Amino acid sequence: MPQIAQLGETYASQIFWMLLVFGFIFFVVGRGMVPKVMQTVSMRDQQISDDLAAAAAARAQADEEEEAWRKRENANRAKAQEIIAEAKAAAARSTEARLGETNARLDSQVSEAEGRIATARAGALDEIEQVATEAANDIVERLAGVKVDSAAARAAVKEVLHG
Repeated sequence: MPQIAQLGETYASQIFWMLLVFGFIFFVVGRGMVPKVMQTVSMRDQQISDDLAAAAAARAQADEEEEAWRKRENANRAKAQEIIAEAKAAAARSTEARLGETNARLDSQVSEAEGRIATARAGALDEIEQVATEAANDIVERLAGVKVDSAAARAAVKEVLHG
């Protein structure tokens, strides 16, 4: 086989070119490109870790601010509840005072009305007695033809009405 026979003659030149190509690749890629890529990766890792640290700090600050806001909000809510309770108590006192005044006024109006009713009732009873007395006098005079004394007729009517 002639190819195997040529191997000895071309072996040295193939090793030379192989070393030359791999040396070139080693120096260009290994010494030139890889450190730049590693530096870029390192910078990205550093940037990511810095960003994560900044995000953690921002989260911690946001949590602190949220906690402070919650405390302020709870304090404001409690203060509002106190104000509402005071307003309700003041409104209840005001309403109670107005109700007391209104009740007193209504009681006086009721007592005045009861007095007027009692007076009107007494007047009405007197008027009924008077009308009944006159009617009794007229009835007795027409039926019996006898004139009855006014005082006796009034006494008889009172006895029947109250009796």
